[in-house]
Amino acid sequence: MNFFERNKQILLRQYKGLFEELISNNDDDLSLDDIKIEPAASGEYTLCVKGIYAHSQRDPLREGQRLFESVNTEKGPVVILGFGLGYTATAAAISGRSVIVVEKHKKLLLKAMEVRDLSDFLSNNSIMFIVGNSGEAVTAALAIASNTAGSEKKISVIRNKALIGFDEQWYRAVDDRIRAWAMKDEVNSATQKRFAERWVRNLARNMSAIRDYPGVSFLAQKTAAGNGFPVFLAAAGPSLDKIKPLLRDIYERCIIVAVDTSLRFFIQNGIQPDFVVVVDPQFWNNRHLDRCVAKNSGHTALIAESAVYPPVLSLPFKNKFLCGSMFPLGEFIEKKVDQKGKLGAGGSVATTAWDFARSFGSYTQEIWIAGLDLAFPDLKTHFRGARFESLSNSRSGRFNPAEKWIVRALRDAFPFKARSAAGTQVLTDKRLSLYAAWFENQFGKYPQIKNYCFFQEGLAISGLQAAENEKFITLPKCRDEINSFLQSVFNQIESEYNETQEKLKRSERYENAVNNLKSGLETLLNKSVKGAETAKQALKSGLNLNQQDKVFKELEEITRFIKESEVKEIVNFVYASDFSIKDTEGDPFIAYLKSSLELFTKVGEAVHEVLRWL
Repeated sequence: MNFFERNKQILLRQYKGLFEELISNNDDDLSLDDIKIEPAASGEYTLCVKGIYAHSQRDPLREGQRLFESVNTEKGPVVILGFGLGYTATAAAISGRSVIVVEKHKKLLLKAMEVRDLSDFLSNNSIMFIVGNSGEAVTAALAIASNTAGSEKKISVIRNKALIGFDEQWYRAVDDRIRAWAMKDEVNSATQKRFAERWVRNLARNMSAIRDYPGVSFLAQKTAAGNGFPVFLAAAGPSLDKIKPLLRDIYERCIIVAVDTSLRFFIQNGIQPDFVVVVDPQFWNNRHLDRCVAKNSGHTALIAESAVYPPVLSLPFKNKFLCGSMFPLGEFIEKKVDQKGKLGAGGSVATTAWDFARSFGSYTQEIWIAGLDLAFPDLKTHFRGARFESLSNSRSGRFNPAEKWIVRALRDAFPFKARSAAGTQVLTDKRLSLYAAWFENQFGKYPQIKNYCFFQEGLAISGLQAAENEKFITLPKCRDEINSFLQSVFNQIESEYNETQEKLKRSERYENAVNNLKSGLETLLNKSVKGAETAKQALKSGLNLNQQDKVFKELEEITRFIKESEVKEIVNFVYASDFSIKDTEGDPFIAYLKSSLELFTKVGEAVHEVLRWL
């Protein structure tokens, strides 16, 4: 049996559909005449494409091993951009790390199967292939590989410069997706460090809302028997302005879900959306709702996360629902009082709003979208009249004009140009491209949901189809049915959730949860103070071996107590530590005492910070 047949059998057995994809008709611009296989000096084969060698002419096997060794200090997945004959990919697979092969040209993979025995490589269960198309599947592959390796493991990327050089634009788009994925942990860490205190403070003031307001899961249960209404999602990008001529038609045909930033757009145009989603904890985000909520208007329902800026939950929305908290303090109370139902969080309120719109997925299969540009078309940041624009105009002056604010918004998140949905180039930035990667991943995860975007000036997002106005207009008008349906749902929820006995039971659970929280934190504070004092006293006085052993056991017992405490995640969120004792140089016992002192001091500070706001 030759190499090709052996490799083919494994592909057919282990990678369903991949072989058929490789041999299918395609518009690959690489011809067989462009591909030359030549023997290298070492006896292996090397690859020459359009006159350029993709591997060493002397020893391609050793070259592939060296390339992998250059990144083998990490433990996360390895992404190979440009497979060639697979020397680097096979070296990476031997290490046991997950390998994601990204190759634009199917012909190169087929040629590699002809000239090399890849049976061991292909039999590895940790190999994934992204071949041709637009390469957008790399996001989903990274999600799978990172879950296997552990999200804390760093991604390694190995680029075959020769092969990438033939298709720079295609590989650059893949690279952008990889960078966006790799950046998410860095962004999340930086965001937590910056806003941890704000989130804890907001949650402490909003905790009773977990007792008083039903969750989106309760809402989803009651809407499961709906009549197939489509959903319109309004983000706040510049293209939202262009939807004005269709706004009345949208209102007549769709359940409208707005993000907080875009609520002003609807109010300015005389329409109240059915839902508005608010998740940002910051004060300035609260200002998006200024003069947008008329007292006793009663139509728009609020969907909020329990860590939002507290005045948001006091606004006169008649119907208010909470999504599951993304933070340990909120999760602690919810678990003991009332689970709310999680919504996706990709760093932007638009990601949460889309997941809420999808929660109607038990009966809707279409989400029509406007304003999801994730870019700066014509150097605009938001729709006209957004709070950002109003604020910059109101504070504009001779030495600080509004244009300066816009330049900062365009510059501060590392802007770059990328492909727009229309196929042209559009300015975006790292933060927005991270959101785009989240949407691509979710669109692939829920293929039954059809997502249509009305305008194409924004960033290209795989899975987001161009909307046809003619098709949209053919949707039946059903505003009266939507209003009747939602009002019926709200009435049912009010009747059941706020039934006297249910309210009483929730109140009891809430009181117990708050008492458990405070008791757990106070005990943790006492333990950490005791541990810090013990470590400090031991450092001041010389101890014999028996005394050292006693102190060691005492400190280890306190450390174990902290790790097993039911409130540890709340403290960890503020402290951002895994509660481990760090190794340092010098005398082992002295180093242990210093590390223990640092740990218990910071834990005590974090607990005190949380208790300060309760």
